[in-house]
Amino acid sequence: MSIRNIVTVLLVVVTTFSAKASETKKALSDLGIELPEMNAPVANYVPAVRTGNLVFLAGAIAKDADGKFAKGKLGEDLSVEEGYEVARKVGVSLLAALLAEIGDLDKVVQFVKVEGFVNCIDGFEKQSLVINGASDLFVQVFGDKGKHARFAVGVNALPFGAPVEISAVVEVADEE
Repeated sequence: MSIRNIVTVLLVVVTTFSAKASETKKALSDLGIELPEMNAPVANYVPAVRTGNLVFLAGAIAKDADGKFAKGKLGEDLSVEEGYEVARKVGVSLLAALLAEIGDLDKVVQFVKVEGFVNCIDGFEKQSLVINGASDLFVQVFGDKGKHARFAVGVNALPFGAPVEISAVVEVADEE
């Protein structure tokens, strides 16, 4: 094999690797999403724990544009559509926590499970539609790797009056 052929092969490999390595960043950029810096937890826990190839993401709640915790109860203060947007913001926070833990979102192998809690009035039955805000985000960013098992339940209160709290379990590639 000539040097020219070797250089050509190397260029193809590097180009292919570079395109793949930026896949998740491109998806986030295309969605207009910039991941926030991680804040310190407000209690005695950590935002993420990795054991083997699984990352367990602690329950997260959303902040509003002013940096204050979002508040409200579905079916009373917020519509399903507003709850969906809050759940999407929580999903973005979970991605930031995941990035802080693993260093590169392209290491995601599969979202395994999403656990969604919706602060709602008695009789509210659309928790799944609210939590779709996070589920849809994960699929938009990761494709089939973003599909997951899930539960969405209604509760009568969440920390700081949050409308939504979500946690997740994510399988990631082996550490190098």
